[in-house]
Amino acid sequence: MKKFFRWCSGLFQLFIKELRSIKADPIMLVLVLYTFTLAVYSVSSSASTELKNLAVAVVDEDDSQLSRRILGALQPPIFQEAVKISPRDVDTALNEGRFVFVLDIPPNFERDVRSNRAAELQVEIDATAMAFAGNGVVALQNVIANEISEFRYGGGIEATAPVRLVMRNAFNPNLNSVWFGALMQVMNNVTMLTLILSGAALIRERERGTVEHLLVMPVGAGQIVLAKILANGLIIVAAATLSLIFVVQMLLGVPIQGSIGLFLLGTTIYTLSIASMGILVATFSTSMAQFGLLAIPVLIVLNLLSGSATPLESMPVWLRYTMQALTTTPHFVSFTQAVLFRGGGFPLVWQYLLIFLAFGGAYFFVSLARFRSAVLKG
Repeated sequence: MKKFFRWCSGLFQLFIKELRSIKADPIMLVLVLYTFTLAVYSVSSSASTELKNLAVAVVDEDDSQLSRRILGALQPPIFQEAVKISPRDVDTALNEGRFVFVLDIPPNFERDVRSNRAAELQVEIDATAMAFAGNGVVALQNVIANEISEFRYGGGIEATAPVRLVMRNAFNPNLNSVWFGALMQVMNNVTMLTLILSGAALIRERERGTVEHLLVMPVGAGQIVLAKILANGLIIVAAATLSLIFVVQMLLGVPIQGSIGLFLLGTTIYTLSIASMGILVATFSTSMAQFGLLAIPVLIVLNLLSGSATPLESMPVWLRYTMQALTTTPHFVSFTQAVLFRGGGFPLVWQYLLIFLAFGGAYFFVSLARFRSAVLKG
């Protein structure tokens, strides 16, 4: 028992040393502050995925009442006011990127609609703006179909359709991208900074030559690695908590459906696994520059293939299972969405906590083995 308390005392002293080391690094503190405040606010509020101000040009070769109705229905906020152009300017306008859509209304279009003859409209799309092109063409189709139905029957689509489809959006009724972006930004920043801070803590020791000082102290390799993981994990969890309360909830006005306490419990366990990964990456580096070059591709893979940017279901099956089997980030995304978006409680997310513990233990022992072989013996 006395030996255990001595081990815990040594771990605590190393933990305090790591906190003081972080405090003495103002650049790192500024990075943490910026990432969980200004970066969260600016990215979530500015990088909107909603349809806004789509540029539309119209080639009106019919110049009829119906064509003018369609032209007038293309209004903000989804569309910019439609611009009429001539047929010979279509290719030039698309090549110059001035419009996302060019709607061509052919001659005699209204006459064909009145006569129940087949009538066609042509829409040319600048698909380099892929997200806007895919979602915007649906909005454009709805506007055109509604105006044609209103023109023919006077009651809109709902009056003529045999079935009325009623959609209700759960958890985000207005499809506000800020609600999604803010929480996902906090989650991605937890991953990014945990890996960077923990790895930088080890590289800092190697560059300053203080690893040798640790070797002559009555502490083991496990205490050294665990102290770095715990200290840096504590900083990230504290920053994420303050960001959720003051930036996401208060400043951005994002409602959080579930328990912040449960989210922080899962985040605390998750940061231990990512911090262990950061230590592991750092054992393959001898300088901060090398660590940065190694960390960048790791972070890109973790963020882009975690399910936070695109659903896991849209990925190839082998890649999805590989990410879920080798990294804990996809599970953290599912945990975050279950707790903060859908208000899931402990009975619904306990399995994710076990996954975090399993990954954390595996990463810790692998990083500890690498630390002993590459750092202590190297």
